[in-house]
Amino acid sequence: MNNILLIDDDQELCALIKKSVLRENIETDCCYSGKDGLIKLKENKYQLVILDVMLPGLDGFEILEKIREEYNLPVLMFTAKNDNISKVRGLRAGADDYVTKPFEMDELTARIISLIRRYTRFNQAGNIGGKLEFDGLKIDTDSRLVTSVNGTFELPPKEFDLLVFCAGHQGKILTKRQIYEEVWKEPYVYDDSNIMAIISRVRKKIEANPGNPKYIQTIKGIGYRFNKEV
Repeated sequence: MNNILLIDDDQELCALIKKSVLRENIETDCCYSGKDGLIKLKENKYQLVILDVMLPGLDGFEILEKIREEYNLPVLMFTAKNDNISKVRGLRAGADDYVTKPFEMDELTARIISLIRRYTRFNQAGNIGGKLEFDGLKIDTDSRLVTSVNGTFELPPKEFDLLVFCAGHQGKILTKRQIYEEVWKEPYVYDDSNIMAIISRVRKKIEANPGNPKYIQTIKGIGYRFNKEV
């Protein structure tokens, strides 16, 4: 059974989510503060963290930063309706997805299942085999390790998915729709902030000069292309 960690101070909402996802064979541990959530994360193994932006004490962004210092599991954030600043800030800080409050429980459940599925897929040894090697960049799809001028490290699930998808289509221009539907596994909804934020994070980790990227190039007005010259 999959197990997720929910960090939100709305106890009634936590109880509702816990009851709803249990129908999908997903167990939920609830914490009502970021501090308690971090302690729980050290004690148990989870396939996903759901994190509210508005928390007592340490806010969701501070908790996200601490999670990303140690863990590569997917993080889904709750943001307020029309709060685009929080959405972009969360994505840039390492969130894999977000849901705005109020939300439909069916939508939340679908996003949870999608994130867990991708995390599980990329952590199953031998499910995807092989290594991709370029000039100064190595991607090991078995261990999910990436080696660049900045060292050897793991990427969070969505960042890794996006990098592998682009690198696997080297030289081909990929539209934002193609990238979104492949990485998010859902219909494109014209929300480019997700894609832009994750590509920005990947560039910072694999590029010597993120402002002048060597690997993932922007094709203005269309999408992106993994440089065919590397």
